[in-house]
Amino acid sequence: MSSPHLRSPLSRRGFLLASAGASAALGLTALPAHGAHEPRPFGRYGSPAARHTPGTLYVDPHGRGDFTTVQAAVNAAEGSGRTLVLAPGVYRETVTVDATRTEMTWIGAAGDPRAVVIVYDNAAGTPKPGGGTHGTTGSATTTIRADGFTAHRITFANDWLRADHPGVTGTQAVALKVMGDRSAFHHCRFLGHQDTLYADTTALTVLARQYFSHCYAEGDVDFVFGRATAVFEHCHFRTLDRTDLAGAPYGFVFAPSTAGANPRGYLVTRSRITSAAPDAYYKLARPWVPSSDPTARPSLVVRDTWLGTGIDAVAPYTNMSNAFPWQDQRFAEYRNLGPGAHVTVPENRPQLTDEQAASATRAAYLGDWRPYD
Repeated sequence: MSSPHLRSPLSRRGFLLASAGASAALGLTALPAHGAHEPRPFGRYGSPAARHTPGTLYVDPHGRGDFTTVQAAVNAAEGSGRTLVLAPGVYRETVTVDATRTEMTWIGAAGDPRAVVIVYDNAAGTPKPGGGTHGTTGSATTTIRADGFTAHRITFANDWLRADHPGVTGTQAVALKVMGDRSAFHHCRFLGHQDTLYADTTALTVLARQYFSHCYAEGDVDFVFGRATAVFEHCHFRTLDRTDLAGAPYGFVFAPSTAGANPRGYLVTRSRITSAAPDAYYKLARPWVPSSDPTARPSLVVRDTWLGTGIDAVAPYTNMSNAFPWQDQRFAEYRNLGPGAHVTVPENRPQLTDEQAASATRAAYLGDWRPYD
């Protein structure tokens, strides 16, 4: 999303350690390095010499798998139902899964998402070969268009930094854009600054259900955004500190752009939001009504979730455009806890009734799809 008042450079540096296989997420301790001498790079998931299934492919940057890059493995995994096992390492590349490669599964072999990192550094304003710039969608490190995609214990990152590019105004830098229906992410991490996690659909009229379980996402401006029907359960969202702005707000956690005809947008449940920034310097959400869909009615329910001091409890919502006030959208909370959830101005904190909350559930949002069984 555009944010013309948030274009100054950041001084904070780095997402990744120099050693392969370790990611330095803010607030988290990185794993020890995994190198070329790791005896079993694919752990309990087999190897090219002992495949778990004929449809399993092995990826290792040190050459012990079928491929050294994720994109090469994706290109080879034609059809439906293929599995990619990723050895520990930092995969510096952009990756796209097209719509034909359905029911694909990616597994981080280390068992910890900090050890398997897919990262690149394009931003919306980054020039493209042949002319023009990438735009927000084109900035994504990883793009998933296929239905039925599942990822386990992988870090998706975009380490483009404003401080390195003070002349660039298109500062959106997506780590993951996912558009497919029945897309699930378990114990994954999403690292970036602006527009980190783009939970979207392939088209305005297409429904895409997505499920994020025990995941971690960090950023500053609209860092979880898009049009999907998405459930975030047992997730941790962390807002970053900034040194380039003199005062609040530093940014916004959620920016849904739910289609008006879709009754369900983002559901955040049994999760937590923490911050590296000063108290009350972040808004919980603002509605994104894109120019391509002025009939959008962004939908967000945050329930049974702990909101830390970084969230502005007095006025947790704000407008992206005054033409589409947040009060006209579908924002609500229910039984949240923590200092950021304290209701001081009731009209600024819409709350679900018990009856409404009975329909704001994982099962209601995901329907007959059960990725959590």
